[in-house]
Amino acid sequence: MSEDSAEARIVKEVELEARVAHVVEPVVTGLGYRLVRVKVSAQNGATLQVMAERPDGTMAVSDCERLSRDLSPVLDVEDPMGRTYYLEVSSPGIDRPLVRRSDFERWAGHVAKIEMVRPLDGRKRFRGVLAGLDGDRAGIRLDDAATPVWLPLADISEARLVLTDELIRETLASQKRLARTQDNETAADA
Repeated sequence: MSEDSAEARIVKEVELEARVAHVVEPVVTGLGYRLVRVKVSAQNGATLQVMAERPDGTMAVSDCERLSRDLSPVLDVEDPMGRTYYLEVSSPGIDRPLVRRSDFERWAGHVAKIEMVRPLDGRKRFRGVLAGLDGDRAGIRLDDAATPVWLPLADISEARLVLTDELIRETLASQKRLARTQDNETAADA
């Protein structure tokens, strides 16, 4: 397993979602993927969403199918939900959650929403441009402020990118570069 795929998540689930994450994360990482998030919703009675990605940040439909096939029997045996549910395995998408230190570095310069466990200067919700990391703090520049606000990583309860035209352009360009690299590797193997 690469160092990147072993990087710990800093934004984690609580209660039921934490129990489910404890069951699914070893399966996800054992197959070479990274767990991004576990979410339980009331959709269709109960839906368990497992969000994962490859270490390079990609996730194809075939990857989701593979994870779903391998997670189902483990979840049936462990039964962390304790009730009937629908399993949904998905990619993080463009407006992805930020759950690892590297996410805050990788997506610096993009708009994000961050929610804190405890208020910082009387405020729990922040929206602005990510400014990377400084030790154990993530920076976010609010409303074109000259200096970022530094938020303790340990106090972040949820963080995600905001869908913007710039984010879409960069994501599409990155996907094209990755596809060209994979095509070149396939041609070289032939």
